[in-house]
Amino acid sequence: MSEKRQSEDGPQQPAVKKARVHVDTSKPSALAKPTGGRKYTVSIAVPGGIIANAQTLELKTALAGQIARAAAIFNVDEIVIFDEEAGKAGSTLDKNGYERNGGASEPNIFLARILQYLETPQYLRKAIFPMHRDLRFAGLLNPLDCPHHLRIEDDFPYREGITLPTNSGDPDRDTMVEKGKTLVECGLKRRVIVNRKIKEGVRVTLGMKKIKGSKNKEFIEADVVSPATPREKMGYYWGYQVRLADSISSVFTESPHAEGYDLTLGTSERGKDLAKVTPELPKFKHLLLVFGGVAGLEYAVDNDSGLEIEGKDAEEVFDRWINVAPEQGSRTIRTEEAVYITLAQMRSCITQKGTR
Repeated sequence: MSEKRQSEDGPQQPAVKKARVHVDTSKPSALAKPTGGRKYTVSIAVPGGIIANAQTLELKTALAGQIARAAAIFNVDEIVIFDEEAGKAGSTLDKNGYERNGGASEPNIFLARILQYLETPQYLRKAIFPMHRDLRFAGLLNPLDCPHHLRIEDDFPYREGITLPTNSGDPDRDTMVEKGKTLVECGLKRRVIVNRKIKEGVRVTLGMKKIKGSKNKEFIEADVVSPATPREKMGYYWGYQVRLADSISSVFTESPHAEGYDLTLGTSERGKDLAKVTPELPKFKHLLLVFGGVAGLEYAVDNDSGLEIEGKDAEEVFDRWINVAPEQGSRTIRTEEAVYITLAQMRSCITQKGTR
């Protein structure tokens, strides 16, 4: 019987085991190849006062780290830190400029310093950031691991660097190169040379010609480019800029974009459900998402003498007034939580409606 079945159906094939695909988790997705250039930008604005609510220097540092991680994960290009009290609050600093309770700098400055430190590639931090009390626990934070945080062996079309002393006449400090050129430290085995004279200690973005097989055996040749070039030309996320604003109105009036932000969203528990708002949002070039502190954006608007409206009418400042967590189970949503919730919900909307 078994022979007949074998002759009718053909010889039985042994079971084939499927090969298990090995995924190397040490290769971060941050280095994935981009799909094309990106012209649009995403900015978030948060009040520096959220740092003052953390009781210790460790907690303040951890809170800043959460904001930085959220920004990096969701490709935020700018973080604006605004003073929700518009300078009206009395000083809580000691004679050395540190907070009396937490031992950190003024909250806005502290948050800016931690955000800038984390955004900077590791090989540049020692040169850019001198030892400071605010950075005492920064080494404990999770790294951002952005595409521009490159390893020494990475061959990448762009790199961040810092200019070195060149032709200053001090043989102990600099290296003699051709006139009109500058050496740059980029975290590589060889230093980089650019065809421009730039003063010492300036952070620059470089377009790398070719690291391997460079004709110049002593130096690697590169061109200085705009920090926006990796994003605009190839779509690489290239970190965020940090900006301080002395009031909520300054968030808008001091925009780095000539035409300002063309789509602004304010977050509030009194806003409209974000899920109902996103389908009707227009296309944009420069998106701004603004988050309030413990007392909400209404508090920041009330304190801003540059605005002619009261806090109860805060929604008039924005193009859309949104609630990112309707029917919330907790009485309060912390600012750092709201940042994550909003950016996660808006990810697909941003990629679809951002002008490339």
